[in-house]
Amino acid sequence: VVPSPGVPPSHAVMIAALNQGVPVRGDIDLAVGESSVPVVAVTGTNGKTTVTTLIAAMLEANGVRAGAAGNIGWAVMDAQQRAFDVLVVEVSSFQLHSTTETFSPSVSVLLNIAEDHTDWHGSFGEYSQDKARVFRRQGPGDLLVYNSDDPIVASLALEAPGRTLSFSIDPGATSGYRIHNGALITPDGDRIARIADLPLQAPHDLANALAASAAALNSGANIESVHAALLSFARLHHRAEPIGENQGVAFINDSKATNPHATITAVGGYESCVLIAGGRNKGIDLSILRPLSKKLRGVVAIGECAAEIEAAFDGTTPTRVATTMKDAVRFAAEMSKPGDVVLLSPACASFDWYQSYEERGDSFVSEVEAFIAGASQ
Repeated sequence: VVPSPGVPPSHAVMIAALNQGVPVRGDIDLAVGESSVPVVAVTGTNGKTTVTTLIAAMLEANGVRAGAAGNIGWAVMDAQQRAFDVLVVEVSSFQLHSTTETFSPSVSVLLNIAEDHTDWHGSFGEYSQDKARVFRRQGPGDLLVYNSDDPIVASLALEAPGRTLSFSIDPGATSGYRIHNGALITPDGDRIARIADLPLQAPHDLANALAASAAALNSGANIESVHAALLSFARLHHRAEPIGENQGVAFINDSKATNPHATITAVGGYESCVLIAGGRNKGIDLSILRPLSKKLRGVVAIGECAAEIEAAFDGTTPTRVATTMKDAVRFAAEMSKPGDVVLLSPACASFDWYQSYEERGDSFVSEVEAFIAGASQ
């Protein structure tokens, strides 16, 4: 049985296969197991697409034919048949759940682990263990690149069967890929790039840059190609994407933030926000968002779990409920002051109102553009 990545283990067909001893293998498992070229596999709760794209760009800048595949770019089964020198594959927890003994990437990257998809996996523990499948079957000569700032990731990395290499944005880090004297550096202290020269400088951007550098430099890139890719890399759509400004208030589209960890990271990059959040919860306690109150001027709650968003900020932050994206933009603008950011960072899935986070982000962009146009008349 080869399930689509979104089919949960609780599905009747999956249960029947398990009970009858029928093997269950995902497309990622099949493709990586049959690949004739090295595979770099990237996973984590957040940052997968950005890091996968960045690794491929770093390799290509050195003349390496790199195929970005999985959840982005090529379908992994198609990419496996193309003339690539290296496959860089984004893998989700859903895909990793269906991997077997053949899934053994040359380089695996574990970015971070925070609560997400609890409704699908059954528990945070099961989710974490599925994420760890990215390195479980690597050989002694294979490499795990991991985030030593994340305690869950660092603990899991101790179980890696192959080589390990850490990255960290902690100012006190003295090993691995890290930051020193305002620059990203290698474990040997070689400078990759000055932070001041990078177009993306938020803490999570620097972590992504270090992770990608570590993977690329161990897959065929060199310092020069990594440096060039970092300096030319643009933020991907729906990820802290600036949309426009009105009366000193900036509007930011972070629709890709489909879990609280992503929203916490996004809000941390600004001084004062009006947050638009909500959608379809994935079985997560949204009260984890409450500490964000110190950075929030207001909250606009949307979607199925609007009441949960309200409850998370009850007594700490002014909150309004919007039943359309148009109203959400208008309410947020009314609550904001010059110098603030209106931030769509939902912390939830989009499937209550929209078919995808992209559609949700596009809706936000359209409503922001219409609002700004109307305000200027």
